[in-house]
Amino acid sequence: MTSLEVAAVYVAVNMLLLIYLALRVVSVRQSARVSVGTGGNETLELRTRVHGNATEYIPAMLVGLVVAAMMGLPAWAIHVGGGLFTLGRVMHMIGMGGNILPLRAGGILLSWITMILVAGALLYHAFA
Repeated sequence: MTSLEVAAVYVAVNMLLLIYLALRVVSVRQSARVSVGTGGNETLELRTRVHGNATEYIPAMLVGLVVAAMMGLPAWAIHVGGGLFTLGRVMHMIGMGGNILPLRAGGILLSWITMILVAGALLYHAFA
């Protein structure tokens, strides 16, 4: 696979993760009959926050992966960045949804570290 094809895999997987999280929100909205906001429903509030958190991080990282691939970073580097980031997002989702603080914290830490590494690689390759 080329670097761009590898990046496309992580773009697709993370897009599907966002859709999955959105469907979880919609299912509670429908059952609780809450169209806007959370209506005081704790489950809806939590699922909305889990989805919101994912939408705060995933798009920037996916742009970074695609740009890194377009700049010529090797496929293995894109796999490392995309794989670790995606693992971090899944860990965070499970940890936040199940109130498992170590998994939630580990997931966000893994996401942040991966984003920093990809950002560093982008800056390095832009100026090297």
